[in-house]
Amino acid sequence: MKHKIKWGIMATGGIAHSFTQDLLLSNDAIVTAVGSRSIENAKKFADKYKIPKYYGTYEELAADPDIDIIYVASPHAFHYHNTMLCLENNKHVLCEKAFAINAVEAEKMIALARKKNLFLMEAMWTRYMPVVKKALKMIRDGLIGDVRLINADFCRQPEYDPANRFFNPDLGGGALLDLGIYPIAMTFLLAGKPDYITSAAKIGATRVDEQCGMIFTYKSGLLAHLFASLITLTDSDVVIVGSKGKIRLHGPVCIPQGMTVSLHGKADKYEKAEIKGNGYTYEALEVMDCLNKDKTESAIMPLDESLEIMKTMDQLRKQWGLVYPNDKQQGLA
Repeated sequence: MKHKIKWGIMATGGIAHSFTQDLLLSNDAIVTAVGSRSIENAKKFADKYKIPKYYGTYEELAADPDIDIIYVASPHAFHYHNTMLCLENNKHVLCEKAFAINAVEAEKMIALARKKNLFLMEAMWTRYMPVVKKALKMIRDGLIGDVRLINADFCRQPEYDPANRFFNPDLGGGALLDLGIYPIAMTFLLAGKPDYITSAAKIGATRVDEQCGMIFTYKSGLLAHLFASLITLTDSDVVIVGSKGKIRLHGPVCIPQGMTVSLHGKADKYEKAEIKGNGYTYEALEVMDCLNKDKTESAIMPLDESLEIMKTMDQLRKQWGLVYPNDKQQGLA
């Protein structure tokens, strides 16, 4: 029998607000508590969304016995420590992407979750959206023939500030972990792990990648051209080209606004995307469905795939000589 899932929210930044707003749209969710590094921020967040409990430390949130699952919404550099804290307190976890800073962190997170038989998932919200699922089914049904090319990019142009998480290596800054993970994860969804990787990046003054370009090559002959940037703006579309036509997911890649199907010899067909709330509703429903079915991971975003994506990003950073403080903490540099 399906029961309501009691959520804890860890961190109170912008994405925590967006996700909580979408949780409140679901009859299956109860937002039980929020935790921040300051009691003032936690109380302000709790008051805004009428959350009954709030904590000024993450440790108190993780220890709350009334919580089923914790949504980890802190910056990338803290995902490992925050997730491990939750798992050690026997809480299921939905962790924002990038899942961790490196594959060693991800492996430890996954190992602890499996040891304790707890649910763990990377919050790759894009995969659960109806328009993406529909496009994937069309491709797998052979509508556009054999897939031969994937073009995907994700770009933003935030105001430059060395202290901002986008540009701060201590917070896991850079285009790859914040933006590039979306084209990469989309390519994994469509084609799996690449056989060969070629890449280049512009490393900025704060020693993070301000933009990066990647070519994934597959033994089948498929090529994926991927790009991410904090200093250049693009349409941030995904275009999947096959032998019979192509599908364009209109950007931004993280939350496609629509889809155009172009088949050889036929008129283009455009479909506007269905988006409920801020777009996080769909992944939240998947998580709660998994918990109600006693599943410890989602088949749509399995842990082994999150780990392979993390290993791929490690490989990319190695090509660029990009090292984070977290790498040094794990003895990787």
